[in-house]
Amino acid sequence: MVSLNIGSKKVAAMIFMHETRLAWFRISRRETAASIALCVLFLCFQNGTVAQEPVSAPDRLALVDPFIGTGPDGHTFPGATVPFGMVQLSPDTQIRLFKQSYKWASGYRYEDTTIVGFSHTHFSGSGHSDLGDLLLQPISGDVRLEPGEIDKQGSGYRSTFSHKQERAEPGYYAVDLLDYGIHVELTASARVGIHRYTFPLDKPAHVLVDLRSSIYNYPGKVLWSRLRIRDDGTVTGMRETRGWAPGRQLYFALRFSQPIKQHSLYDREPMPVEYRGFKTPGTTPEDTQAIEGRGIVAVFGFNPKGQPLVVKVALSSVSEDGAIANMNAEVPTFDFDAIRAKAAAAWTKEFQRIDIAAPQEMQRNFYTAMYHALMSPNLSMDVDGNYRGPDNQVHHSPGFNFVSNLSLWDTYRAEQPLMTLLEPEARTSDLVNSMLASREESPFGILPIWQEQGIETWCMIGYHAVPEIADAYMKGIRGFDAGKALKAMVASATYGPYGSLDQYMRLGYVPVDHDDEAASKTVEYAFDDWTIARMAGTLKNSQIADTFTKRASNWRNNFNIKDGFVEPRLASGEYRVPFDPARAGAGSGFTEGNAWQYSWYQPQDVQGLIDLLGGKQQLIARLDAMFDAKVDPHQYADVEDISGMIGQYIHGNEPSHHLAYLYVYAGAPVRTQERLRQIVASQYRPTPDGLVGNDDLGQMSAWLIFTSLGFYPVAPGSNEYVIGRPFVDQATLHLPNGNTFKVVAEQLSSANAFIKSATLNGKPLSRMFLRHEEIMQGGELRFQMSTKDEATWSVQNLDVPYSMTPAH
Repeated sequence: MVSLNIGSKKVAAMIFMHETRLAWFRISRRETAASIALCVLFLCFQNGTVAQEPVSAPDRLALVDPFIGTGPDGHTFPGATVPFGMVQLSPDTQIRLFKQSYKWASGYRYEDTTIVGFSHTHFSGSGHSDLGDLLLQPISGDVRLEPGEIDKQGSGYRSTFSHKQERAEPGYYAVDLLDYGIHVELTASARVGIHRYTFPLDKPAHVLVDLRSSIYNYPGKVLWSRLRIRDDGTVTGMRETRGWAPGRQLYFALRFSQPIKQHSLYDREPMPVEYRGFKTPGTTPEDTQAIEGRGIVAVFGFNPKGQPLVVKVALSSVSEDGAIANMNAEVPTFDFDAIRAKAAAAWTKEFQRIDIAAPQEMQRNFYTAMYHALMSPNLSMDVDGNYRGPDNQVHHSPGFNFVSNLSLWDTYRAEQPLMTLLEPEARTSDLVNSMLASREESPFGILPIWQEQGIETWCMIGYHAVPEIADAYMKGIRGFDAGKALKAMVASATYGPYGSLDQYMRLGYVPVDHDDEAASKTVEYAFDDWTIARMAGTLKNSQIADTFTKRASNWRNNFNIKDGFVEPRLASGEYRVPFDPARAGAGSGFTEGNAWQYSWYQPQDVQGLIDLLGGKQQLIARLDAMFDAKVDPHQYADVEDISGMIGQYIHGNEPSHHLAYLYVYAGAPVRTQERLRQIVASQYRPTPDGLVGNDDLGQMSAWLIFTSLGFYPVAPGSNEYVIGRPFVDQATLHLPNGNTFKVVAEQLSSANAFIKSATLNGKPLSRMFLRHEEIMQGGELRFQMSTKDEATWSVQNLDVPYSMTPAH
């Protein structure tokens, strides 16, 4: 049931999906959205309200468009999942070999025309990838065991599809497989994916299971797999892959709502194997009950007699029995609609955390950003508390939910700070406890770097679990052992074999002689060190605080005051020459960027940067030069994840995300407001190509959420949010402690896009930042918006945010 709650009147429309499915699919998504919009507009006028009124919580589901970001660079997926769930059940449109796979990092691209099948694990917006585990494809008629070629219809088991017969909403996905005449519906619980297939009456019905298929695939990626049919018809198995996370094991259990009429089990491994061992019982694929190998494909036949076939697929990183227990606990029956309703309710509960009033395009962008931001980190533990840790051994949680898929290089900037507002105790404490457990179980004794389903991938740089822990503790979150946490943070920051830390500790910077990401590592390590000092100081550990406060200034050791850039430096102490600040990629000394982005990365010490540059006007000039630069795209030709360029500013990559806010530190908030308008207008749209860069497990989306509200966590761990400008007329945060914090932007319009004045709880705000505790205490932040010429708030003597170096 879809409820429209407008004013004091409530309009309810009952939509029966089964009876109206075919009729619905004749209407395009655009036509449906337009009809709903006209209906809402009519009802608004009937009730004397305006379109900018907040919509009711259930109706926010209709505002979310899971197809946003499924175009060129967003790398999101449209399938079914629940908040922070283990399962992400979604279509895969192409499975490419590793070096061709970047565009299909989530398995799906909107411009594709065929679906290979539906797999159960996906990253949302990652720039590298893996997963795509346990692919199922329903088939009517003849069965082919290979995917086939895109441009040769009938050459394999893939099928064509059309967006006209495709639908996605939080917790639900549906599509017609046109080659088979099969209607597919997907939904999910936390650990179980549920399929519902409606087959044509006149053809045999099959379900193919392919254990070879994997995102970022290559020959030999599957190290081993197995599948067996148990006496009660439950199908269980596992596979171990050597991908982004080496040696990752995943176990599964499948149950069908109808009896299996026939089955065929195959090992299609094409690679020559010197030793295969002895054959298991069974003379044909049809009388084989269990099979092991590296190329397993299974086909199951059914006689649905016009009834939909429901398939339940449970996952576990521990064991087949663990997967069965997960299924029994979460989805004991085959009631697809009940699970779909629970998934919708789970998302509705999350969307109730923030009310906004804004034009519909912004509402759609905002709530879709919330949807993406609330997908990760992902549950990676069975219902009995068992999970697989970074030592690839099974462990038991003593009382927290073990979570993984930690894109820490991205998420420490805004994604996890957002969780400290929306999900502070349960989710954030689970995350911190999971990282502390991972450190204890790690063979190297350090916190996670980029963890996938409990296994370390060693991707990216920094030790950014540290700022996520420090930020949580500094904000008063206490659901973990602070002493153990500080010990883990110091251990990670002093483990010499990792990331040239031995040289960093010895020289005060990472030399570029033998480390191609040296300059980036120095400035990122220095920020992480500052967050250790902050937490140690709060814990009254002066020795650790003093040590890491000194290390937090190490960014200066790569800052060349002669030209005002962070530059790669040799072990001899000399800066490497020749130096080109626009050089990126291999040999540049920087990680996915160049000196134009990284030279302004010292969020803990922006005043120190201002001093080295020679004053506030010099910082403003450098930022303007970065945004306004004329850039040859070929400079970034060999660098992945470079997109969303505004001059040398790259919104599609995280090192740029705080840069527009730095004008505030230089006393030029109007410049921040101008740049934010430029960024939001050019980088976010409610369309499949509406994310200009990888969403990176919620970071791009979290940036938009904070920026829309009017403030941003430039320096996580400072407990401060720098004020930018709001992009919504009104927002109310329903905080977990029961308080509400309201943001109001009076007279906001395309012309009135600048702040004339600001008040906090009715009193003039004489600083350009908010404190975390002010938000959590509840209250109201009110902006009077105006034209640029009337933006007098910009010329007042306002206090600037925190910096290690005091302002003069």
